[in-house]
Amino acid sequence: MASTTETGHAKNVANFESLISFCVGYGVIYNPSKASMKLTALSALFTSAKSVLAVVNTVLPIYRNAINAREAVFSPLSKLITRVINAAASSNVSESVLVDIKSIARKIQGVRVSDKLPAVVDNPATPVDESQKSSSASQMGFDNRIENTDKLINILLTQPGYAPNEIDLKVATLAALLAEMRIRNTAAINALTPLSNARISRNAVLYSPRTGLVDIAGEVKSYIKSVFGVTDPRYRQVGGLRFVRFRQ
Repeated sequence: MASTTETGHAKNVANFESLISFCVGYGVIYNPSKASMKLTALSALFTSAKSVLAVVNTVLPIYRNAINAREAVFSPLSKLITRVINAAASSNVSESVLVDIKSIARKIQGVRVSDKLPAVVDNPATPVDESQKSSSASQMGFDNRIENTDKLINILLTQPGYAPNEIDLKVATLAALLAEMRIRNTAAINALTPLSNARISRNAVLYSPRTGLVDIAGEVKSYIKSVFGVTDPRYRQVGGLRFVRFRQ
């Protein structure tokens, strides 16, 4: 489902198309002196706006798929690590090593020693996972979880006594999972770059001061008001067209 903000960008462009249509309908009466408000310039701006929206719409699903694939790998991690701790505790592993395992495991799982910070809910409309910000003290960022999982595996590698029969708890299986975590995290990072660049281009076309679609639309509406007056039904045609400045 598209976010409200993403839908809002498209609504701005759709309203701009309606604005142009009304201006064309006014015929020769619509005759602004400013070049950026003339019909040819408006049409060119509309074409650019459609183009940058299309690019965002193309790369956004790729980014979301990469995020979902990463989440699918990371979400079961905490429960798996709990099982690793239990397997280590029931194995021939010294108490001191078990303490180290539990310490690293707490970091992977986000178990805090200090009071928990206020929770931050992720905004699906942004490329950043805001929920990770509230977990930074417990090293719950993806990079930190990868690093700590690597540390845990390296400890287990030094323990011949850690030899569970369960396939998913074996060191080799954990190492394969770590490799998958790295692949999925890198894919999510790389997928963000084209999306971020596409949004920068979109924002430049739609929201640049004076030259962006929203500001130009405002000038056109003001010009039409000056030509027909605020009570004229022709101004009312465009007066209800809303153009909202989004930043994302």
